[in-house]
Amino acid sequence: VQLQASGGGLVQAGGSLRLSCVASGRIFFGSNIMAWFRQAPGKEREFVAAVTTNGVTTLYADFVKGRFTTSRDSYKNTAYLQMNDLQPEDTAVYYCAGDKVRAIGQSISRNGDEYDYWGQGTQVTVSS
Repeated sequence: VQLQASGGGLVQAGGSLRLSCVASGRIFFGSNIMAWFRQAPGKEREFVAAVTTNGVTTLYADFVKGRFTTSRDSYKNTAYLQMNDLQPEDTAVYYCAGDKVRAIGQSISRNGDEYDYWGQGTQVTVSS
């Protein structure tokens, strides 16, 4: 089971990036809530956004403020994080994670400790 995140880079404030997270195995991908977390230097990991297995329900951190959108494509086994209006405080390593669904109606968790699978992270740097 692997998650491969990509799409990070260096952008100026106000710019956009689209992160991708490719999961191995169609069955695996379809049974996991997919989330994005980030960790800036010297700070704790924090929840950014997540989407349920069917792609219908999403959850965002307050600091997203309508700037970010997460989605998933089951045919491509890929989750996305579209980030617009990026600001210097968004600079961090971004990680995708999968939370295996174990019960019907399982809700999205903001707690990274509850996630089963993690990608390697992709660096996002926003210059002012």
